[in-house]
Amino acid sequence: MPKKLYTANDIVMLVNEQHIETLVLNKGDLITPLARDKAGEIGVKIIEADDSPKTVESPSKPVEPSSVSDLEARVRQVVTAMVAQPQNTVAEKPTTTPPILHVDGRNLSMPAFPFDIQRPEMDVRLEDVITHQHGAPMAAGFMSLHKGNFPWTLTYDEIEYVIEGELHIGTPQGTVVGKPGDVLYVPKGSQITFGTPSWAKFLYVTYPAEWADA
Repeated sequence: MPKKLYTANDIVMLVNEQHIETLVLNKGDLITPLARDKAGEIGVKIIEADDSPKTVESPSKPVEPSSVSDLEARVRQVVTAMVAQPQNTVAEKPTTTPPILHVDGRNLSMPAFPFDIQRPEMDVRLEDVITHQHGAPMAAGFMSLHKGNFPWTLTYDEIEYVIEGELHIGTPQGTVVGKPGDVLYVPKGSQITFGTPSWAKFLYVTYPAEWADA
């Protein structure tokens, strides 16, 4: 006869479906400590093979090792030790929210683009206003460029918000034109050209913040 393992849910099911008042355990059957406690709560007697009938003791009373299998006794010992052992708690560090950074974008000095694009006639200018030094995971800044275009490969994700003029982003699939109020997303790994037929100024947001080192 195959061995059975009785859980607390099994005890409740047997009572609800078969209306048992006594559960006979065959030799080798196992019953969990919680199942014994549940049987005691709802008045089910447990009879073990080769043992005389007995009523399950209250959960508050310890079960003698002789009344359970070796496996069950070991489970009880482990569970008891776990419950008795004080829980290791790690003191939570207080979190500090950084202050809001306000940048006046109307009075910015726009220095020349710090990278050599070999397009001196374009007068490309850029100013980072939010960087990793502010503790931000992303960066933001302003960029302006005059007539022309130059190639660029993005090793980061970038969003452009066009403020003035027309921003032309050239891709292998064609040119995407952004006009004032437009938002453009350029995914990481894109090989593009930044350009304009006359003049463009836009706000950019990059992720991660260290876009120049990405």
